[in-house]
Amino acid sequence: MNDLYDTDVVAWSEQQAKLLSRMAAGERVNSVELDWPNIAEEIESLGKSYRRELRSHIGTVLEHLIKLQASPALDPRNGWKETIGRSRDDIDLILAESPSLRHAVPTMIADETTRSRRRVARSLGIYNEQPRVDIDGLTFTEDQVVGDWLP
Repeated sequence: MNDLYDTDVVAWSEQQAKLLSRMAAGERVNSVELDWPNIAEEIESLGKSYRRELRSHIGTVLEHLIKLQASPALDPRNGWKETIGRSRDDIDLILAESPSLRHAVPTMIADETTRSRRRVARSLGIYNEQPRVDIDGLTFTEDQVVGDWLP
């Protein structure tokens, strides 16, 4: 059982899903075939994956909001706005599928704001741009990050 998990996790997950579906339908299955430790690990991993994905999209929105306020560059502004829109759409989808993650959004914004400031400062440095505002002074509310606000 564990050999399949270690060699082909997709085949393993399909096999385990079939067994669990049969069991849920009331059919008796050999419980030895169910790989409970790895099933539990994969379920936990799935939740962590949704958190990481949400955090990543929040970071992308923040990075581009900061660029819109701090960068003197004109050309990429519309692209940054498009990226913000796509990331917000993805955030909406994740929160619709996993509404229990909504409570984590403010903490993720706080955590990702610091990272995004560093990324923007580094990016501006690469392009030899001087920020128009103090990047460290920029903060954003949950509504500004997940809503439709643009600077």
